[in-house]
Amino acid sequence: MQPDQKLINDIYRQKVKAARAMSPEDKLLAGPRLFERSLRIMADGIRSECPDADEDRVQEILQERLALLRRLRGRQ
Repeated sequence: MQPDQKLINDIYRQKVKAARAMSPEDKLLAGPRLFERSLRIMADGIRSECPDADEDRVQEILQERLALLRRLRGRQ
């Protein structure tokens, strides 16, 4: 079952409301937390793609992908 547009809009409004209610300190910490979460999600994807990779190899691939993203953004 797909969520309808009303549900999507309601969830978005709730997230915006919660973000606006955050203290400046929490907002400052949110960036690094989101980045760490993104890294965990990327690593989980790598583990799914490469089930035989050990943790060192997963981290190596993750670093390669981050370097590729930086190059694509022009941050060599």
